[in-house]
Amino acid sequence: MIYLDYQATTPLAPEAFEAMVPWLRDHFANPHSPHAAGRRARAAVEVARAQVAALLPAGGRVVFTSGATEALNWAIKGTAGRIVTLASEHAAVLDTVEAERQVGREAMVLPVGCDGRVDCFSAVSPGAGLVAAMLVNNEIGTIQPIADLAAQARSAGAVMLCDAVQGFGRVAIPDGCGVIAISAHKIHGPKGVGALWMRDGIDLTPLLHGGGQEAGGRSGTLSPALCVGFGVAARLAQERQAEDAAHVERLFDGALNRFTAAGWMLNGSTEHRYKGNLNVRRDGLDVARLMSDLRDIAFSAGSACASGSGRSSHVLRAIGLTEAQARASVRIGFGRYTKEEDLIAATDRMIAAAAAQSVAA
Repeated sequence: MIYLDYQATTPLAPEAFEAMVPWLRDHFANPHSPHAAGRRARAAVEVARAQVAALLPAGGRVVFTSGATEALNWAIKGTAGRIVTLASEHAAVLDTVEAERQVGREAMVLPVGCDGRVDCFSAVSPGAGLVAAMLVNNEIGTIQPIADLAAQARSAGAVMLCDAVQGFGRVAIPDGCGVIAISAHKIHGPKGVGALWMRDGIDLTPLLHGGGQEAGGRSGTLSPALCVGFGVAARLAQERQAEDAAHVERLFDGALNRFTAAGWMLNGSTEHRYKGNLNVRRDGLDVARLMSDLRDIAFSAGSACASGSGRSSHVLRAIGLTEAQARASVRIGFGRYTKEEDLIAATDRMIAAAAAQSVAA
């Protein structure tokens, strides 16, 4: 199997796995217990918290959550006032915003351009309570002007929520954000743990009620193993950031050159883009047939969260693609553990299989 679906999830780093094992097998104490075993587990959690925080702006605190979906829900539901967000956001944001609208909260969804970038900031006006935008789009890799949006949010007296799930550990997170949502399994950490970073002075209404174990009022028993795996993954991302970036850029350039030479088109921004994401289309392509023909290659027709819904990508429609164009697009994600020869082989096979469809038609 050639795995090319890094936006859905990334392979667990061996170092993260090894670091987690003792906390799964031997050191099973509750990190919120006051005895020695509990304090030992708590110390491991705090080391992990510092490792995650090292990739985030100074002047805030990291609160562990069950994942980015919880973090995003908390950030949105824990604030008040008008919400301003983008049409290309993840469903965890758009669906939560819609839920807030259903209970009477005002919300505005801004359009994006053909490259996926927002260019209309006028809606971020006094009275806005929250501005929510994704740093790196999960479907097309476009990088939003988060620093500009954050400045507009501050001027309006609003909190800036940055969904940094796809960008954390890969691209710089600008200063000026009020809250930042991240996830471990997008940076070679384990599934089931994420975090919400909150700038000092920002307090959110709790989403989960109970013991209030985490700062900010987040309730629930933490898993030391998951936190440790997240911390090690964050440390590796920091240590390998330049190396990983150079690797994905080389892979991106090689694969894109092959696709464009064969008549495929790139979706999303060319200039403002995380290059571990390659979203391309070929008019008339039957993506379901392509996947069936290439079952030993793992790639995507869009967000894993919308898989099986029967809907075309709302992100691709937001950038102006027709329904047919959106359905003729594929997303290829790669990173640290992707071998260049595997990506090139997969690319060539995809191009050949698509060409065979045209001949058969």
